[in-house]
Amino acid sequence: MKPTLAFIILIAVIFILSFFHLKKDPVRSVQYILSKPKAILIQPLGDFDTKLAKLNLKALSNNHYGCQLLKTIPHFPTSYYKPRDRYRADSILKFLRYKYGPDTVVIALSRQDISTTKKLIKDWGIMGLAHSPGNVCVVSTYRLDKNKLSEQLYKVSIHELGHTQGLPHCPDTTCYMRDASGGNPLNYEKDFCPKCKKVMQLKGWKV
Repeated sequence: MKPTLAFIILIAVIFILSFFHLKKDPVRSVQYILSKPKAILIQPLGDFDTKLAKLNLKALSNNHYGCQLLKTIPHFPTSYYKPRDRYRADSILKFLRYKYGPDTVVIALSRQDISTTKKLIKDWGIMGLAHSPGNVCVVSTYRLDKNKLSEQLYKVSIHELGHTQGLPHCPDTTCYMRDASGGNPLNYEKDFCPKCKKVMQLKGWKV
C-alpha cells in the first residue's frame, strides 16, 4: 500500500520539528551522542611546578580514567610576546594541536602569564584557552589565587577541558563553565550545572 500524501507531509513535519528541537537543546543534539573517551595528556611547560602538576593529575583522574602526566617541555619561543612579557595562548595551542594522536586531548600547564586576542583587544590576559570543540587547551596559574592554587588550577583545567568537549560558556554562576569575564570568579564555582554535567557524562567523563 503506497503512503498517502498527508502521511508523507506528517513525517516531514515531525522530522523538521525534531531537528529544531535538537538545535535548541545541545545536550540532546547529535554533537553530544555518547562517544568513546579520549586520553587526557597533561603537558607541563617551562618551569611548571612538578608537584602541582601531579596534584592536577590526581584531581582530573577522579573525573576521567585516561589521564597521563607527560615530561615537561620548554615553552615555545615563538609564542612569547615580548611587549607584555607573556606567552600567546593561541600560538601554544597551534604548536600542540598536531603533536599527539587524534584520540587524545592535550592540556598544557604554564606558570607564565598567557594571552589571546579578544575582539578589538589585541592582547587580552587570560587564565586559559581551548579549541572548542577540539583536542588541545592551555591553562596558566599566573592569575590564580596562590592560597588556593591546586583547587583553582583544577577548576580552570576542567573548564578548558569542557570547552574541548564542545561546551560553551554557561550562564549558571556556580558552574565550572561560567565565563570569567576578565576576573577570577573561581571561588564561586562549585560543580558543573546539571545541563553541562550531562554533556560531559555523554562524553565519558565521571562528573
